[in-house]
Amino acid sequence: MVRHAQAGHAPGLPDSERPLTPRGERDARAAGEEIRRLAPALVLCSPSVRTRRTAELLAPGVPAEIERDIYEAFPDDLLDVLRRTDAEIASLVLVGHNPGVHELVAALTGARLDGFPTCAYAVIELGVPWEEAGPETGRLIRVGRP
Repeated sequence: MVRHAQAGHAPGLPDSERPLTPRGERDARAAGEEIRRLAPALVLCSPSVRTRRTAELLAPGVPAEIERDIYEAFPDDLLDVLRRTDAEIASLVLVGHNPGVHELVAALTGARLDGFPTCAYAVIELGVPWEEAGPETGRLIRVGRP
């Protein structure tokens, strides 16, 4: 699970169109070093500009699916996205937004996280197939931030 990297604000620019800042670009590349070691088979990504760019920098060359349901999602919405994942996919990266991503990490693992800043990521090992993912079905392996 990854929260998008830092994005800029510009007057009149819709939220979904906000680009990454230079710091956001650097942070996403740095987080990608860890993410790529996990060899994800798929990236599930919100359609916003900032999440798509974060995903490109985290996992270049990994197939990505843009999931409309990730944008402005509550944890249950994100859980539904995970549950739809093909059983053949062993490892994936979900790139989304807070508070949904932070709350989903907590729900899946039962962990209490002290915040989840931009470009934070959580590595979770699920103990069940994707379709059975739910509260406390995962184990928090690592939380990181560039």
